[in-house]
Amino acid sequence: MATLFDVVTVTSFVGLAIAFFQFSDREIRTLLYFMVSAIVLAVANQVGNAGHYIFAGILVLAGIGFAALVIRR
Repeated sequence: MATLFDVVTVTSFVGLAIAFFQFSDREIRTLLYFMVSAIVLAVANQVGNAGHYIFAGILVLAGIGFAALVIRR
């Protein structure tokens, strides 16, 4: 983990795993929604490492926000 985006996205992945097992109903549909968030975070990591910091920050917030919406549902 060399950049800030590596740390932020890996921490978010860990948060997704914890949220899935602690706060969700553990259904396959919820897992698929979390996979969408994980893909967005992975793309944000790559975009951030490429130097597009603002777009990567927006993607990180979108991934975390979508996961929060799934948990609140």
